[in-house]
Amino acid sequence: MHLKQPFWNNASSANSDSETGSESAVAELVNSLDQQRLYREVTLALRTGLREARAEFSFLRVRGLHSILKFLRSVADSDSTISLFCHTQSIPDLQVVPVLFQQSLKDAVEDESVVTDLNHIFGVEPMKIHSPSTDDEVALALRVLEGCCLLHRGSTVLAHQHNAIPVLMNILSTRGVTEQGACLDALISIMVDSSANQTDFERFNGIEEVTSLIQEKQADENLRLKCGEFLLLLIGHVNGRDRPPMARIHDDIRRLLGEKSASLIWAASQFGSTLNPEERLMALQIQARRVLESIDLY
Repeated sequence: MHLKQPFWNNASSANSDSETGSESAVAELVNSLDQQRLYREVTLALRTGLREARAEFSFLRVRGLHSILKFLRSVADSDSTISLFCHTQSIPDLQVVPVLFQQSLKDAVEDESVVTDLNHIFGVEPMKIHSPSTDDEVALALRVLEGCCLLHRGSTVLAHQHNAIPVLMNILSTRGVTEQGACLDALISIMVDSSANQTDFERFNGIEEVTSLIQEKQADENLRLKCGEFLLLLIGHVNGRDRPPMARIHDDIRRLLGEKSASLIWAASQFGSTLNPEERLMALQIQARRVLESIDLY
């Protein structure tokens, strides 16, 4: 979503020598027009992307998800567009998260394209076909989910209403490396400040699944590093808590990874609180490498 400079902004700047009262009225009008224009742009971009994200065929859903992800990245550039996006997520027809779980993250076991009888051939109702989600589609949907939850905290509530944790844990245990990496990022985003999702993560033994991946020396190294980053971010977020949810996470990591690795994770999870985002990312990657090396030593 790339917004062009509206023509009325130029007109108002050309009349900068007019009276103070007129300038105030013009400025209010310009601001009002800008807000209306922004809202139309935001809702149009969402409606267009969601229409394809609801499609029956995977290639159309992928195109819609690409559009929504590009839209979310542009929205994140300013507080005003973030605020507008958050407002749109209170409108059911414009909510992104439910569409993700109803379409792209839908369990493939319940594939509607499987023919169970011939009634659709002899009846008047056409058979509804829903092509299964491809690997690229699942990874894209997870990136969109991550973006929605980071920009709009209410999306974590919507994710919980659609059983996000068990769905994502299934993806983490059954899908490929690309989807698993995107899944770990999405898990962090839906659990931040969400007690309900944290409780589900604990209930579905999420920490056991992540630690088993990072301990698998034959697994993809980038995925293992991503698991290390996940543990650092998770521990850093819940560190110091002595009550549910996630109250037992320190004991769980000590039990699963050993005392030395657990101690390193706890110490490293407090990295870079005063660093800028780029420096924090670099520090996170360095600490994740150290965690991985400590695990491989024992």
